[in-house]
Amino acid sequence: MQKKIPIFPLIVFFFILSVFFYLLIVDRNPSELPSNLINKNIPTFEAKSLISGKKFISTKEFKGETILVNFFATWCKPCRDEHDFLKKISDKKKVKIIGINYKDSSKKTVIWLKNLGNPYSDVLVDKKGRIAIEWGVYGIPETFVVNSNGIIKYRHVGAITGKIYKKISLIIDKNE
Repeated sequence: MQKKIPIFPLIVFFFILSVFFYLLIVDRNPSELPSNLINKNIPTFEAKSLISGKKFISTKEFKGETILVNFFATWCKPCRDEHDFLKKISDKKKVKIIGINYKDSSKKTVIWLKNLGNPYSDVLVDKKGRIAIEWGVYGIPETFVVNSNGIIKYRHVGAITGKIYKKISLIIDKNE
């Protein structure tokens, strides 16, 4: 008497195995979190400029040019790690970078920028994190590319690395 091998459990097993294999090889990046703000206008906000002390009004500032918005803090190690890439973007791409100083000491931030260099066109104070909430920031650093019409075109969660620098450069070139 021959034993029959049950075919249905074998099919299910190979199906599950192929799903797991597919998930291993597919190019997924957990730092690319979805954002409801992509292809939408930037949030309207007002903030105090750390450097000039003047009031910054988003509806007046985000027009006519591509702008990079970077949420950072002096206590954030990845923010320090990405700082050289921000300086590189500022120097090579001649792009306006707005830094939003998240829940940080203004005095420490001024010293930090003097020591590391200031790639920002303006640094805004967000002591209570309200601006970050409006932008949907999960944690810092977070960087956004805003086109000349005030539309958010790209968001990166985490520090800017060499690979992300290249990606941001291409997006900036495309939106200029």
